[in-house]
Amino acid sequence: MKVILLSDVKGRGKEGDVIDVARGFATNYLLPRNMAVLATPGNIKQLEARMHNIHKREATKRAEAENLAAQVSGKPLVVEAKAGEGGKLFGSITAGMVADALAAQLGVDVDRRKLDLHGHIKNLGEHTIDVRIYEDVKVQLVVNVVPEGGAAALAERPAAVAEESLAEEPGIAAEVAEEEIVASQGGSNEDQA
Repeated sequence: MKVILLSDVKGRGKEGDVIDVARGFATNYLLPRNMAVLATPGNIKQLEARMHNIHKREATKRAEAENLAAQVSGKPLVVEAKAGEGGKLFGSITAGMVADALAAQLGVDVDRRKLDLHGHIKNLGEHTIDVRIYEDVKVQLVVNVVPEGGAAALAERPAAVAEESLAEEPGIAAEVAEEEIVASQGGSNEDQA
């Protein structure tokens, strides 16, 4: 039985495709859910008139997917997990955890089913995953798995690097150390003088 798809059907086709399916599949699944109509000559003429709108929607979806890919590409993603000795995780990092981290850190909502973790992530460190955003629009993402509390340590690292560079200049390091001592005592440099 020939039908015209009104929406994308996984494994069968996309909106606007004319496909041949089993009669039972069409009458029991596609037609009652308004996912398809019979491929009559009148419906095929209507499809030809609608093809411009279908292509326009397709181009809009692709542009949004490419924009999302540009937002995600090259950005580091940090996921915290409980880990034992040797960097082995208790459990594993799931696609849902990565999707939640994407939403929290990058403000991007991606369905967990579109994330390919290449198996299970069971160790600390950097792991590369594939994100299938739309049909052939894919991007690779680096997920850095750190022990719980490790994300705060990563955030403090640039401050520690700045302090090390200050320590190389003795005059500035002494002033910074003096300000820290005075601040911890609750006063200011002018109060001490």
